[in-house]
Amino acid sequence: MRYRRFGQTELPLSVFSLGTMRCLASPANALATVEQAIGAGINHVETARGYGHSERYLGEALRTLGLSRTDIYITTKLPPTPDSALMAAWINESLDRLGLDYVDCLAIHGLNTQEHLNWVNSPTGCMQAVEQAVAAGKVRHVGFSTHGSLELILATIATHKFAFVNLHYYYLFQRHAPAVALAHQQDMGIFIISPVDKGGQLHTPPQRLQDLCHPLSPLELNYRFLLSDPRITTLSLGAANPTELSPSLQFADSDYPLTQQEQEVLQRLHTHQITVLGTDRCSQCYACLPCPEAIPIPEILRLRNLAVAYDMKDFGQYRYGMLENAGHWFPGMKGDRCTACGDCLPRCPEHLDIPALLKDTHQHLQSVPGHRLWD
Repeated sequence: MRYRRFGQTELPLSVFSLGTMRCLASPANALATVEQAIGAGINHVETARGYGHSERYLGEALRTLGLSRTDIYITTKLPPTPDSALMAAWINESLDRLGLDYVDCLAIHGLNTQEHLNWVNSPTGCMQAVEQAVAAGKVRHVGFSTHGSLELILATIATHKFAFVNLHYYYLFQRHAPAVALAHQQDMGIFIISPVDKGGQLHTPPQRLQDLCHPLSPLELNYRFLLSDPRITTLSLGAANPTELSPSLQFADSDYPLTQQEQEVLQRLHTHQITVLGTDRCSQCYACLPCPEAIPIPEILRLRNLAVAYDMKDFGQYRYGMLENAGHWFPGMKGDRCTACGDCLPRCPEHLDIPALLKDTHQHLQSVPGHRLWD
């Protein structure tokens, strides 16, 4: 296991962090998963108030294992709120559930909208209670997690209120590259959320994607893309049970620069997408926004890119089904809401027939509506 400095926090975190959202079947399962992760060298465990019984199960596991606080770092996450007193109560409740006097890191969880950022910036909002908790020794370091837009993430980083950020960034989704760059410039710790699942359901890749990545696996290629980047501190490993740790942990020492072979495979993927999609490929410039119908055009067309080029239809259906069903965690309307008003057309530098592509994507990816695991 490799370890990296978590930005200005100075915490030496393992390059994989155990996320506990999914190991909630029972206290025994949580204990077994935490124990195996720690045994493999993971020294950072992440939970949240919104993850069901996660905080309580993790607290029980920590007590059972008798781990020293010098050997393990704990992060919990609490949602943004305009109510400072409520945030103070939540912090105390989290500490009580965890059975801890302090957490190493506290993240504002799901800082996804401008309203959330307004609450953070308010002198009487949630950060007042967080700052008091830091002064009282209940919290060591403060950061934020986000599923928000690039613009919102950049604005939040620019407040200089946070020491780390949890965000989405993968080979197949590089929109947030400027946020990674700005966070690194400000010496913030960078935590990548769900690189396997949200990164493309790479635990079950389609055959076409496997063939294009050969002799590497899609899972390995994405991990190497991230771990080769020295700006990134740690990747979330959201195992549901101990057996799900092994496929990822085999790459725990693979933090060296990309090899020539890996670079060639990445170029092969890029070239293949351009060739297969031709003049229908969306390059993800985001110039088409805003849409009057609140359709996240670039994200829908990204899912189309992946489905057509790499046969990632299952992943596309999974993510597309979240639209209109996950609130501010995955905002926007589905492609069938397009009225063909034409507002986006003159803004597209590639002259894509966006209404037709949205209709096509909806026809191919519409399935059973999705929802977040923990609402």
